[in-house]
Amino acid sequence: MDEILKYFPNLTDIQKDQFQKLDFLYHDWNEKINVISRKDIDALYTKHILHSLGIAKIIKFEPGTYVLDVGTGGGFPGIPLAILFPETRFHLIDIIAKKIKVVQAVAEGLDLKNVKAEQLRAELVKGDFDFIVSRAVTNMSDFVSWVKDKIKKKNKHELKNGILYLKGGDLTEELKNFPKATEYNLSDFFEDEFFETKKVVHVPLKFTS
Repeated sequence: MDEILKYFPNLTDIQKDQFQKLDFLYHDWNEKINVISRKDIDALYTKHILHSLGIAKIIKFEPGTYVLDVGTGGGFPGIPLAILFPETRFHLIDIIAKKIKVVQAVAEGLDLKNVKAEQLRAELVKGDFDFIVSRAVTNMSDFVSWVKDKIKKKNKHELKNGILYLKGGDLTEELKNFPKATEYNLSDFFEDEFFETKKVVHVPLKFTS
Protein backbone atom coordinates (compact mmCIF):
# COMPACT_ATOMS: atom_id res chain seq x y z
CA MET A 1 0.00 0.00 0.00
CA ASP A 2 2.89 2.39 0.76
CA GLU A 3 4.03 1.86 -2.82
CA ILE A 4 0.70 3.11 -4.15
CA LEU A 5 0.87 6.23 -1.97
CA LYS A 6 4.47 6.84 -3.04
CA TYR A 7 3.44 7.21 -6.69
CA PHE A 8 -0.14 8.44 -6.18
CA PRO A 9 0.05 10.71 -3.12
CA ASN A 10 -3.18 12.64 -3.74
CA LEU A 11 -5.67 9.85 -3.10
CA THR A 12 -8.88 10.61 -1.21
CA ASP A 13 -9.63 8.78 2.03
CA ILE A 14 -12.15 6.62 0.16
CA GLN A 15 -9.56 5.66 -2.46
CA LYS A 16 -6.96 4.86 0.21
CA ASP A 17 -9.49 2.64 1.95
CA GLN A 18 -10.37 0.88 -1.31
CA PHE A 19 -6.75 0.22 -2.25
CA GLN A 20 -6.12 -1.05 1.30
CA LYS A 21 -9.06 -3.48 1.03
CA LEU A 22 -7.72 -5.02 -2.18
CA ASP A 23 -5.16 -7.01 -0.23
CA PHE A 24 -7.76 -8.81 1.90
CA LEU A 25 -10.26 -9.24 -0.95
CA TYR A 26 -7.76 -10.80 -3.37
CA HIS A 27 -6.11 -13.03 -0.78
CA ASP A 28 -9.54 -14.19 0.38
CA TRP A 29 -10.89 -14.89 -3.11
CA ASN A 30 -7.64 -16.42 -4.31
CA GLU A 31 -8.05 -19.12 -1.65
CA LYS A 32 -11.41 -20.05 -3.22
CA ILE A 33 -10.72 -19.38 -6.90
CA ASN A 34 -7.12 -19.16 -8.07
CA VAL A 35 -6.97 -16.08 -10.30
CA ILE A 36 -3.49 -14.87 -9.32
CA SER A 37 -0.48 -17.19 -9.13
CA ARG A 38 0.69 -18.10 -5.63
CA LYS A 39 4.01 -16.31 -6.02
CA ASP A 40 2.37 -13.17 -7.45
CA ILE A 41 -0.31 -12.81 -4.78
CA ASP A 42 2.38 -11.76 -2.30
CA ALA A 43 3.51 -9.08 -4.72
CA LEU A 44 -0.06 -7.96 -5.42
CA TYR A 45 0.58 -4.23 -5.04
CA THR A 46 3.62 -4.17 -7.35
CA LYS A 47 2.86 -6.78 -10.01
CA HIS A 48 -0.87 -6.21 -10.35
CA ILE A 49 -2.13 -2.98 -8.79
CA LEU A 50 0.79 -0.64 -9.53
CA HIS A 51 1.30 -2.28 -12.93
CA SER A 52 -2.35 -1.55 -13.77
CA LEU A 53 -1.94 2.04 -12.61
CA GLY A 54 0.90 2.50 -15.11
CA ILE A 55 -1.85 3.52 -17.53
CA ALA A 56 -2.69 6.43 -15.20
CA LYS A 57 0.87 7.73 -15.67
CA ILE A 58 0.12 8.07 -19.39
CA ILE A 59 -3.41 9.47 -19.24
CA LYS A 60 -5.84 11.03 -16.79
CA PHE A 61 -9.29 9.84 -17.79
CA GLU A 62 -11.80 12.68 -17.94
CA PRO A 63 -15.16 12.31 -16.16
CA GLY A 64 -17.63 10.51 -18.39
CA THR A 65 -14.96 8.48 -20.19
CA TYR A 66 -15.91 4.91 -21.16
CA VAL A 67 -13.23 2.21 -20.89
CA LEU A 68 -13.40 -1.46 -21.91
CA ASP A 69 -11.02 -3.88 -20.17
CA VAL A 70 -10.58 -6.97 -22.38
CA GLY A 71 -9.40 -10.22 -20.77
CA THR A 72 -9.49 -8.64 -17.34
CA GLY A 73 -8.63 -11.86 -15.49
CA GLY A 74 -9.04 -11.06 -11.81
CA GLY A 75 -9.80 -7.41 -12.58
CA PHE A 76 -6.58 -5.92 -13.95
CA PRO A 77 -6.08 -3.23 -15.03
CA GLY A 78 -9.77 -2.33 -14.64
CA ILE A 79 -10.30 -2.48 -10.87
CA PRO A 80 -7.31 -0.32 -9.81
CA LEU A 81 -8.13 2.19 -12.57
CA ALA A 82 -11.77 2.28 -11.50
CA ILE A 83 -10.68 3.19 -7.96
CA LEU A 84 -8.44 5.95 -9.28
CA PHE A 85 -11.02 7.34 -11.73
CA PRO A 86 -14.42 7.07 -10.01
CA GLU A 87 -16.12 9.23 -12.66
CA THR A 88 -15.02 6.96 -15.52
CA ARG A 89 -17.18 3.98 -16.51
CA PHE A 90 -15.37 0.63 -16.76
CA HIS A 91 -16.69 -2.47 -18.51
CA LEU A 92 -14.56 -5.49 -17.55
CA ILE A 93 -14.89 -8.64 -19.64
CA ASP A 94 -13.33 -12.10 -19.65
CA ILE A 95 -14.40 -15.39 -21.21
CA ILE A 96 -13.76 -17.34 -17.98
CA ALA A 97 -16.77 -17.26 -15.66
CA LYS A 98 -14.90 -17.86 -12.39
CA LYS A 99 -12.66 -14.86 -13.04
CA ILE A 100 -15.67 -12.61 -13.61
CA LYS A 101 -17.18 -13.95 -10.38
CA VAL A 102 -14.10 -12.70 -8.52
CA VAL A 103 -14.18 -9.33 -10.29
CA GLN A 104 -17.85 -8.85 -9.39
CA ALA A 105 -17.18 -9.78 -5.76
CA VAL A 106 -14.20 -7.41 -5.49
CA ALA A 107 -16.13 -4.53 -7.10
CA GLU A 108 -18.99 -5.18 -4.69
CA GLY A 109 -16.63 -5.39 -1.72
CA LEU A 110 -15.19 -1.99 -2.65
CA ASP A 111 -18.61 -0.49 -3.46
CA LEU A 112 -17.39 0.47 -6.93
CA LYS A 113 -20.41 1.91 -8.74
CA ASN A 114 -18.48 2.55 -11.96
CA VAL A 115 -17.64 -1.09 -12.77
CA LYS A 116 -19.63 -3.57 -14.85
CA ALA A 117 -18.15 -7.09 -15.13
CA GLU A 118 -19.36 -9.61 -17.67
CA GLN A 119 -18.40 -13.01 -19.07
CA LEU A 120 -18.18 -12.09 -22.74
CA ARG A 121 -15.93 -12.25 -25.78
CA ALA A 122 -14.60 -8.88 -26.97
CA GLU A 123 -16.20 -9.28 -30.40
CA LEU A 124 -19.66 -9.50 -28.81
CA VAL A 125 -19.45 -6.35 -26.68
CA LYS A 126 -22.10 -3.77 -27.54
CA GLY A 127 -21.33 -0.06 -27.45
CA ASP A 128 -18.44 2.29 -28.13
CA PHE A 129 -15.56 3.24 -25.84
CA ASP A 130 -12.99 6.01 -25.58
CA PHE A 131 -10.26 3.55 -24.68
CA ILE A 132 -9.75 -0.20 -24.60
CA VAL A 133 -7.26 -1.44 -22.01
CA SER A 134 -5.67 -4.84 -21.50
CA ARG A 135 -2.69 -6.68 -20.06
CA ALA A 136 -1.11 -8.58 -22.96
CA VAL A 137 -3.90 -11.05 -23.66
CA THR A 138 -2.70 -11.69 -27.23
CA ASN A 139 -0.57 -10.14 -29.97
CA MET A 140 -1.54 -6.63 -31.10
CA SER A 141 -2.80 -7.62 -34.57
CA ASP A 142 -5.33 -10.08 -33.16
CA PHE A 143 -6.31 -7.68 -30.40
CA VAL A 144 -6.99 -4.86 -32.85
CA SER A 145 -9.15 -7.19 -34.94
CA TRP A 146 -11.31 -7.88 -31.86
CA VAL A 147 -11.89 -4.24 -30.86
CA LYS A 148 -11.39 -2.00 -33.89
CA ASP A 149 -15.11 -1.30 -34.33
CA LYS A 150 -15.71 -0.31 -30.70
CA ILE A 151 -14.08 3.14 -30.62
CA LYS A 152 -15.97 6.38 -30.01
CA LYS A 153 -15.76 8.98 -32.74
CA LYS A 154 -15.19 12.06 -30.57
CA ASN A 155 -11.89 12.50 -28.72
CA LYS A 156 -11.90 14.17 -25.30
CA HIS A 157 -8.25 13.57 -24.36
CA GLU A 158 -4.90 14.64 -25.77
CA LEU A 159 -4.22 10.98 -26.52
CA LYS A 160 -6.41 9.86 -29.38
CA ASN A 161 -9.07 7.24 -28.66
CA GLY A 162 -7.80 3.69 -29.02
CA ILE A 163 -5.90 0.96 -27.17
CA LEU A 164 -3.79 1.26 -24.02
CA TYR A 165 -1.94 -2.04 -23.70
CA LEU A 166 0.30 -3.21 -20.86
CA LYS A 167 3.07 -5.40 -22.22
CA GLY A 168 6.78 -6.12 -21.74
CA GLY A 169 9.87 -6.81 -23.78
CA ASP A 170 10.87 -5.88 -27.33
CA LEU A 171 7.71 -5.09 -29.27
CA THR A 172 9.36 -4.00 -32.54
CA GLU A 173 8.11 -6.98 -34.54
CA GLU A 174 4.65 -6.98 -33.00
CA LEU A 175 4.07 -3.28 -33.65
CA LYS A 176 5.55 -3.08 -37.17
CA ASN A 177 2.06 -2.85 -38.69
CA PHE A 178 1.09 -0.03 -36.32
CA PRO A 179 3.28 2.97 -37.23
CA LYS A 180 1.25 5.30 -35.02
CA ALA A 181 1.80 3.19 -31.90
CA THR A 182 3.68 4.86 -29.04
CA GLU A 183 5.56 2.94 -26.34
CA TYR A 184 5.90 4.39 -22.83
CA ASN A 185 8.45 2.76 -20.51
CA LEU A 186 7.05 2.20 -17.03
CA SER A 187 10.61 2.30 -15.66
CA ASP A 188 10.38 6.08 -16.27
CA PHE A 189 7.67 6.25 -13.62
CA PHE A 190 8.25 3.36 -11.19
CA GLU A 191 11.54 2.36 -9.52
CA ASP A 192 10.94 -1.34 -8.84
CA GLU A 193 13.00 -3.64 -11.10
CA PHE A 194 9.78 -5.44 -12.10
CA PHE A 195 9.07 -2.46 -14.38
CA GLU A 196 12.41 -2.47 -16.22
CA THR A 197 10.94 -4.05 -19.37
CA LYS A 198 7.28 -3.15 -18.85
CA LYS A 199 5.50 -0.69 -21.12
CA VAL A 200 2.20 0.96 -21.90
CA VAL A 201 1.54 0.88 -25.64
CA HIS A 202 -0.91 3.41 -27.09
CA VAL A 203 -2.40 2.50 -30.46
CA PRO A 204 -4.85 5.12 -31.80
CA LEU A 205 -7.83 3.65 -33.62
CA LYS A 206 -10.21 5.43 -35.94
CA PHE A 207 -13.96 5.30 -35.54
CA THR A 208 -15.22 2.78 -38.12
CA SER A 209 -18.88 2.06 -37.29
